Amino acid sequence: MNRALPPLVVTAQANADAAGFGLSCEPEVGWLLAALAASVPPGGRILDLGTGVGVGLAWMDYGLAVRRDVAIVSVDIDEQIQASARALEWHVPVQFETGDAAELAGALGQFDMIFADAPGGKIFKLGRTIGAMARGGILVVDDMDLTRHEDADLRQALTLVRERLLSNNELACSELTFSSGVILAVKRR
Repeated sequence: MNRALPPLVVTAQANADAAGFGLSCEPEVGWLLAALAASVPPGGRILDLGTGVGVGLAWMDYGLAVRRDVAIVSVDIDEQIQASARALEWHVPVQFETGDAAELAGALGQFDMIFADAPGGKIFKLGRTIGAMARGGILVVDDMDLTRHEDADLRQALTLVRERLLSNNELACSELTFSSGVILAVKRR
């Protein structure tokens, strides 16, 4: 069954296509992000590491519907790429930060959900990202299907990310083999 994509996702993806930005999350991962965002508790916080043009952010916005009690902080190192996301009309409060996600992940507080979609905070300084997870918080890491990556160094780096997540006793992890490959981790209470 093909479901219609949410309007804000369609707009963000059109912006990505127009800009030649090919790093947006895939719809299957997007639907997962939407469902997980819907579960964030009242007063919760979401961290989006790697705004890009806002496709993943649009999925989380969709999941939150019109809730105004959850805040999203979205980080990207490239202000010009992030400008496309800043220009969209968000339904939920979004705070945009420009900078290295690896550096900012540990400095922005605790989060109930984190989408690590940038090298900083995923490949580099993953420990800071895990440290930013609240107890019971969710971490979504996509692009983990090694067969999709030709670069041997990237495959090696993602293998280390996988090992660090799956061997971390603070986390309960599940590897999801659909789409780009996802590791879903929950920080134990």
